[in-house]
Amino acid sequence: VIGTHTSHSFGHSQSPRQERRLREVKDNPPYDKGAFRIEINFPAEYPFKPPKITFKTKIYHPNIDEKGQVCLPVISAENWKPATKTDQVIQSLIALVNDPQPEHPLRADLAEEYSKDRKKFCKNAEEFTKKYGEKRPVD
Repeated sequence: VIGTHTSHSFGHSQSPRQERRLREVKDNPPYDKGAFRIEINFPAEYPFKPPKITFKTKIYHPNIDEKGQVCLPVISAENWKPATKTDQVIQSLIALVNDPQPEHPLRADLAEEYSKDRKKFCKNAEEFTKKYGEKRPVD
């Protein structure tokens, strides 16, 4: 089961910002021990320019850097399509979290660990998630 909690707010620039708390499939290690808060910022030119996603909760993942920036092809400038729905972006993000793409890393060290020693990567990611992940919402 995948769930999200959504709240909307407006920043100083009056551009909408949407925060969601991501929950992964309950039996899908190594990220099933916590929840992750993300921020989706929609530019003034949206839907003609893609939203920007930032992880506000630290995550041990080769496609998400230490600042929370995400390498997600669906929201890259060259791949973005104005008809893309926010739910499609969220589903792509969840798929990326659950299935890292070490060939497109933002953290080369984690991509190498994921590729060469998956068991070690999963152990480290699970420990990191327990330490930094948010408490999972109750269904």
